[in-house]
Amino acid sequence: MFKAILVNKDEQGYRAELSQAEEASLPEGDVTVKVLYSTLNYKDGLAITGKGPVVRSFPMVPGIDFAGEVLESKSSDFKVGDMVILNGWGVGEGHWGGLAQVARVKSEWLIPLPKDLTPKQAMAIGTAGYTAMLCIMALQKHGLKPNDGEVLVTGAAGGVGSFAIALLSKLGFKVVASTGRMAEADYLKKLGATEVIDRATLSVQGKPLAKERWAAVVDSVGSHTLANACAQTKSDGAVAACGLAQGMDLPASVAPFILRGITLYGINSVTVPRAKRIAAYEQLSQLVDLNTLEEISHEITLEEAIPAAAQLMAGDLRGRVVVDVNR
Repeated sequence: MFKAILVNKDEQGYRAELSQAEEASLPEGDVTVKVLYSTLNYKDGLAITGKGPVVRSFPMVPGIDFAGEVLESKSSDFKVGDMVILNGWGVGEGHWGGLAQVARVKSEWLIPLPKDLTPKQAMAIGTAGYTAMLCIMALQKHGLKPNDGEVLVTGAAGGVGSFAIALLSKLGFKVVASTGRMAEADYLKKLGATEVIDRATLSVQGKPLAKERWAAVVDSVGSHTLANACAQTKSDGAVAACGLAQGMDLPASVAPFILRGITLYGINSVTVPRAKRIAAYEQLSQLVDLNTLEEISHEITLEEAIPAAAQLMAGDLRGRVVVDVNR
């Protein structure tokens, strides 16, 4: 038996509870992992609270990422005792996830834990930091250089936004943070933002083409915010879009694309090939300042993850929430 958060939907309604699960209940997979740390992400908030239809079968263990130690392996890629990370692959949605003390998954979903990171540090980074790194890798591939100008980060006080600011700043970029929580301005500047702007300047309908300001954008918000960010991006600039906190819609014009030649990169963190995942984590292990990790993240217990999910959906949590599943 092991502890797990189980999400159920039946005649009693939709609910998430801390439960005892049997190992025989684990889904199919060729690697069984003793989970040490997981996290609480936006998708996990949706899964636990039921505020979005992300869970595709019941009962479900949420948790889209985890770090832990291999207990059993039928794969030649991993042996007992190996330390591993998982992000994405529909785990916590259609396959039991990381908010439990044990997980069983497909070996191709796992990557080795970088030698410079502990399991707790890897989850302080988690899907949010890994997604932010994928955004930055897309902008780097586009050719973005620090002297090209300001980089806008939207949803700045969230997990992706916090990491994007810290990583871009470490790479020498001038970062402007957009947030709906102006009380977090000092926190965002501590991470490396040179300026903090109110999201209200971006979150309402704007002009199809606005004054050029941004050399590039990392957007985790979508909707009007993404449309306005595109409209304000400089000629030949780039926007990396990875989220939909404001909405799935994109009420934009083709004008920035055909008149300024900007590029919109869609960032999918869920099914990225292993080699690219490893490359992202190798960069993260070199770029992330451990003091910044302490600033961005805080730790909770498995039981505390359920009320914390409601706080997350209400916009009352900042940065990263690391879950110690064994306490």
